[in-house]
Amino acid sequence: METTGFEQLVTAVRASAERLGESVGALTDREAREPSLLPGWSRGHVLTHVARSADAYRWLLAVARTGTPPGPRADSAELERQLREGAGRGADALVADLRGSLDGLLADAAALPAERRAVLVTALAGWRHPAWYLLWRAWRELEVHHVDLNLGYSPKSWPDDFVRRALDESVAALAARRVALARIGAEDLGRTWPLGEQGPVVRGPGHTLLAWLAGRAPAADLRSDGPLPELPRWPLPPVPGWG
Repeated sequence: METTGFEQLVTAVRASAERLGESVGALTDREAREPSLLPGWSRGHVLTHVARSADAYRWLLAVARTGTPPGPRADSAELERQLREGAGRGADALVADLRGSLDGLLADAAALPAERRAVLVTALAGWRHPAWYLLWRAWRELEVHHVDLNLGYSPKSWPDDFVRRALDESVAALAARRVALARIGAEDLGRTWPLGEQGPVVRGPGHTLLAWLAGRAPAADLRSDGPLPELPRWPLPPVPGWG
């Protein structure tokens, strides 16, 4: 990725983190314990998850920067334990933890030398991607989980450049997996994505299409000329060469 592209991602992550910080800045302990839009998760679960994801990205940035793991890597069981134990903290502790992890992520990203941004790192799920892609993962995490907090930030709040990029990647991944969709059209963005020869054509606002693909909204606000397929769990690993 060119330097300008990387810096644009850093800027986008910083802006997204600031928006999230504004939403949770006045969160009360009672509000932190209330349910999020994710089944079984409180807002405290969501905030803890975002903070620990940022820590995981920092760990991978360190690998990319130095070629050496900075210490033991938290596996799925450890992350689950951290989520379970961290979710019940008070609002002040949750927000401070979130801001500290995101500030650290942005600092580590800024310190990553340009020649190390294409170094391949391995996601916990086992798939590999360039180090710069961690910034896209962080941006996606922030935008989608901001919606999950149910604090007034909705898919309509998503920046257009985020929606375009997420749709580009999502459609490429669905096409590679031969999901039965012929075409997706985001009318407000003036974009159409062909997927294959079978399945319906689906149209609607870009943010609504993305919310549907991400499992954050039903398809009721979309228009389709046929039955919609069952979608795989989002997000999918990217198609090699995407981005």
